[in-house]
Formats: sequence, C-alpha cells, structure tokens
Amino acid sequence: MSATTVNDKYNAILQAAIEIISEKGLYSTSISDIVKKAGVAQGTFYLYFRSKNALIPAIAQNLISITLEKSKEKTKDRANFMEFLQTFIDEIYNITDEYKDVIVLVYSGLAIDHSMEIWETIYKPYYEWFEDELKRAIGNGEIIGELNVGWTAKMIVNMVENAAERFFIGRDQDITREESQHEVFQFLKRSMAPAK
Repeated sequence: MSATTVNDKYNAILQAAIEIISEKGLYSTSISDIVKKAGVAQGTFYLYFRSKNALIPAIAQNLISITLEKSKEKTKDRANFMEFLQTFIDEIYNITDEYKDVIVLVYSGLAIDHSMEIWETIYKPYYEWFEDELKRAIGNGEIIGELNVGWTAKMIVNMVENAAERFFIGRDQDITREESQHEVFQFLKRSMAPAK
C-alpha cells in the first residue's frame, strides 16, 4: 500500500468521523457509521485507531496542523511584529469561525476521555513557531526583551484562541468581531511594546 493510499484512508476516516460525531455526538456514533461514510472496511479503521475515543486526539492534531499551516502562510510576509500579530489574530478568528463545530467536538471529546494533557503535546510545534516569532521581534527591538518567551507564546496563543472561541462558540458578541480583535490586539500591544 502506497503512502498516498494510507494517507487517503486515514484522512477519509478522520473526515467521516468529524462529520458524523458532529452530527450525532461521540457516544451515539458507531465505528460502523464512520467506516461506511469513509468508504473503507471496518478492519481498516483499526489499522489507524484503537478505538472510537482515539479519534478525538487525531482530530485535535489535524485541527492544530491546519491552524499552524494557515497561520504561517498568512503571516509569513509581514513587515514587523505588530503587523504579524494583527494578521495572526485575524487568521485565528477566521479559523475559529470556519471550524467552530470541530473545536466543540474536540473539547468535549478530550474532556470526556480525560485527555486534556494531550493538548500540550499537540500544541508544541505551534507554540515553538510562535516562540520563534517572539524571539525575532525581540532581536529586532520591536517588543520588550524582558519576556519569558515560552510562557508568553503559550499565553498569547491561548488568549487569542479563547477570545475567538468566546466570540464564535460562546456567542459573547456584545461587540463586533472587528472590535473584539482590536481589543485583543491593543491589549497585547500595550503589554509588549517597548518603552519610548
């Protein structure tokens, strides 16, 4: 079996699981439902996943990979850190809006399975990328240098995602999307801008 075929079957199972679990819920979804939708044999499912619950971390990993890839692409040509940060915030809001059902699915599935510690492993490349951006900005004198870069990267990523999730999932919309993004950006800018 070629790597492409393996990848195609894995992705077909993941996409089918996302659709069916989003519609029916984790407990009401059977493996038979998933493989039927994916167009693969039931035994094929077990080549990739040991159980239905094992799908949730894989779905989370897939979502983080999409987020990281899209964030890198959108921010790669930004002239300075503040432009990078505004673009990053905008992209996280876009991704959260587009994938809100998947985010809810992942959160509920990881909470049910008591797997929240898996998040740190899944997020590691994402945090490391953001740490590199912070280091570059510090080196360029664009933000203060007195930061714990690892902690700050996690805090910023989590804060931006939480604000976007509150807006799109929690329906905390007493202000517009643009105002929400502006508030997040201004808060972060004030906390990191070097003294003049």
